Amino acid sequence: MKKPLIILTGPTAVGKTELSIKLAKAVAGEIISADSMQVYKHMDIGTAKIKPSDMQGVTHYLVDELEPEEDFNVVKFKEYALKYMEDIYKRGKLPILVGGTGFYIQAVLNRIDFKEAKEDNAYRDGLLKQAAEKGADYLHEQLKKVDPEAAKAIHPNNVKRVIRALEYHNQTGDLISAHNEEQKQKDSPYNFCYFVLNRDREVLYERINKRVDQMIEEGLVDEVKSLLNKGCTSNMVSMQGLGYKEIIRYLNGNCSLSEAINSIKQETRHFAKRQITWFKREKEVSWIQKEDYQEDEDILIALLSQIKDKGIIK
Repeated sequence: MKKPLIILTGPTAVGKTELSIKLAKAVAGEIISADSMQVYKHMDIGTAKIKPSDMQGVTHYLVDELEPEEDFNVVKFKEYALKYMEDIYKRGKLPILVGGTGFYIQAVLNRIDFKEAKEDNAYRDGLLKQAAEKGADYLHEQLKKVDPEAAKAIHPNNVKRVIRALEYHNQTGDLISAHNEEQKQKDSPYNFCYFVLNRDREVLYERINKRVDQMIEEGLVDEVKSLLNKGCTSNMVSMQGLGYKEIIRYLNGNCSLSEAINSIKQETRHFAKRQITWFKREKEVSWIQKEDYQEDEDILIALLSQIKDKGIIK
């Protein structure tokens, strides 16, 4: 029998966190964060990380687990997530993947096989240095030369995935685009419900703008200063994250604070658009449009109905 799995995703700032808590409590579930940034300690404001007080007793994994200087990628995410899922199953609980990093979700759902060569830290460090010194677009151009299809699928600002694709080609001689396409055709080993929460685009963009303003009010600039004082540098994967790289540019005198804020808002809106595009390509996805429901409780009832229909809960 296939093991049960629930996925709750959607674009940034759509309202996944609050709904995920309600869902977890309703199905005796535990949450694994499918987010590439919330895994890092000391990076709370810029990642819109859930506060322990807001978890309402629901166990969360892959939140606040790594130091900013540690590398985190889809291979590590899959490794950690599968380990935590086995533990959750053993205790008779239900794992819920919650977050907006679609590739991470796909890696677990389809058990994507990542052919791993030996770690080549020198090569990766060289790529990170190029990104810091010459910009993300320069790195993306390198990918375009070796794997045009991957370059089309990966936005230049997603430095982590660009590096992963270049590393893959460097280590195996193969194209990551071809490998990923092959892996996507695999059947999932899980009995799953895959929910994508979405909102009207104008409403979503307004929520993003307000969230960025709130991050600034809560002290994002001081958070970045503190990270730099701890020894973090702009070429670390963690510091390439949305919100962090823009504030570093401001602190380095390369732009004004208002320019940095506007850049964060614009890049986050673009990011949300790319997330929606990604989820539209996924198979067996159930879209939950927020405007179609009067209350969050109505959304929860709709989710639970589908989950029962799949036999995941009684």
